[in-house]
Amino acid sequence: MKSGMNATTASPQLKSQNGGQALLASHQASSHDEGRGAHAVCLANLVSSVPCNTLPIEQDFRTGAIRTFTLSGPAGPLEAVLNQGAPNARFAALLCHPHPLGGGNLHNKVVYRAMKVLNDPVWGLSCPVLRFNFRGTGLSEGAHDGIAETGDVQAGMDWLEREFRLPLIVAGFSFGAAMALLACCEPVSKHHDARALVALGLPTTAPGPAYQYSFLKNLTTPKLFLSGDRDQFAPAGQLTQVAASAAAPKRLILIPGADHFFTNQLQPMQRALAGWLKEQLP
Repeated sequence: MKSGMNATTASPQLKSQNGGQALLASHQASSHDEGRGAHAVCLANLVSSVPCNTLPIEQDFRTGAIRTFTLSGPAGPLEAVLNQGAPNARFAALLCHPHPLGGGNLHNKVVYRAMKVLNDPVWGLSCPVLRFNFRGTGLSEGAHDGIAETGDVQAGMDWLEREFRLPLIVAGFSFGAAMALLACCEPVSKHHDARALVALGLPTTAPGPAYQYSFLKNLTTPKLFLSGDRDQFAPAGQLTQVAASAAAPKRLILIPGADHFFTNQLQPMQRALAGWLKEQLP
């Protein structure tokens, strides 16, 4: 992939909703089931188009085995699920869930659909994928902090590298995207071989240090910012500014008509994610 940032065009009709409480309430109201279904844009002078015709290849396959276990985290054991990958997988992947105080957990539907792209053979990647619950969520020990969760992300990266000895794809949705990006920018992450970072629905309007992204100017790992053009917690103009401030290589993709949760737009999100990963990691 070439350095710099390409952009995909989006509808100008955006609705913005400010405040952390609104973000938490919306996460609480969203579905957390593992399933249900999903179109991409380029913003001028920023992003080249990603092929949206990246469709799963129809073939017979058996879903990889699922392993549940506890992961050693800095605040105590973390509840974790591993979707096993192919024996010849070239990468291992980590996926981080949205805000736990709003009901976010490892079974969130956006996280689940992203996992399918990374793990399911029909998308052509077949990576082992680790999902975990942040501290204080589900069966994970500890209490929510809002920033210290970067340590949980790094614990997941440590485990994947020990287990598979493969380079990493690190992704997250909403709060999980913010934590994943920050974790990969911290000095300790220089020891991790992260080859691609994916920020799904990265919030820009919620208050607090977790959603300040000045550190991105120093983060040179290839990055994908993938959101809806009607994301109520990341208006297109604000997200464009955040992405533009980030170090290259990077890409911003906006899914037309999609809100923060990619409601009724999960398949376009999956196609855009798969297309970028296959281009970035040929």
